[in-house]
Amino acid sequence: MNDRHMQIGVIGCGVISSAYLRGLSLSSMAKVKSIADIDCAVARAQADAFNVGAATVETVLADPDIELIINLTVPTAHFEVSHRILRAGKHVYSEKPLCASFQEAVELIDLAKERGLRVGCAPDTFLGASHQASRAAIDNGAIGKVLSGSLCVQSRGMESWHPNPDFFFRRGGGPVLDLGPYYLTQLVNLLGPVQSVLASANTGFAYRTIGSGPRAGEAIPVETPTSYSAILSLHSGARITFEASWDVWKHQRSPIELYGTEGSLSVPDPNFFGDNPRLSVRHGDWQAIDISRYAFGTQNRILRSGTSVADHRCIGVVDLVAAIHQRRPHRANGELALHVLEVLEAISTSAAQRRPVDISSSCVRPDPVPPGADEGVFFADPSFQTG
Repeated sequence: MNDRHMQIGVIGCGVISSAYLRGLSLSSMAKVKSIADIDCAVARAQADAFNVGAATVETVLADPDIELIINLTVPTAHFEVSHRILRAGKHVYSEKPLCASFQEAVELIDLAKERGLRVGCAPDTFLGASHQASRAAIDNGAIGKVLSGSLCVQSRGMESWHPNPDFFFRRGGGPVLDLGPYYLTQLVNLLGPVQSVLASANTGFAYRTIGSGPRAGEAIPVETPTSYSAILSLHSGARITFEASWDVWKHQRSPIELYGTEGSLSVPDPNFFGDNPRLSVRHGDWQAIDISRYAFGTQNRILRSGTSVADHRCIGVVDLVAAIHQRRPHRANGELALHVLEVLEAISTSAAQRRPVDISSSCVRPDPVPPGADEGVFFADPSFQTG
């Protein structure tokens, strides 16, 4: 790497690749050299749209200028592709989940350690302003010791807008493995690792109908449960309920709420980076927490609903680049993703076998992100602590 600049490759040019390519085009630390996909026409179209090179997978893997490759393939291909990246001597940053199974992820992490390479993994939303402000509130004791809380991600599913939603409803899909990483990663960021899980699940519909694109009207089979309820027991002593469903038309529940000995904290959607957390101390009214001193909270994307959100996907990659340069741990790291994946898999196992499941892995909470205005925060003092 030359100074703070690293050449990046991308494998997988599906819907999510636009977010990564758009974000990395604004970075002064990481630059995408070339992208690849099993569909060469798709890779070429994305390359032209973002002014980067298009190449074959083999060419990206063999390119000596590329030090880190982002794996944006479908979840069932994550292990195979990330394994190839590591064997090619490159660091890897994967879209979530890290792999389709915990055992695959363990093998991947072991290989990275053997090769002296880094593994990073989405989600990186917990690095955003909203979630770092929430982390500071917890660390500063604003609500005292957290005793309990709730996580809630509920919607009607992806088939209405995604042109090829099949993988959402196959092995490696479902609301827990697809959206659960955002919620569980933020939970670990706030409170630390999970100790055990107890869950139940069901499938709301046997088929889903694609609502957009050339396949609109096509019915696809559902091969995974689409609604889960779980109780997560944390090493900290907190007990958290987790509801994840693609069988809900509408609801009014908060994405994350935490209840402590001194008050309550309402945390915005961990699928995005911004919006104001709200704090209530004892019997006090809810008060918005200012997030302006933290980076990555600016609204920069309009959803299909018309809502403006902060979406700074790829900052986990930028932090990884900075961490390699500084020889420090990166925040969206493989151990964190491994632990989150085991918890998510344990939810499925517990639901299927109707029993509690203990979690064997653990991880440390990532360092908080220092206050600042842009990606330069990742080169700030890594020993920064809130308070």
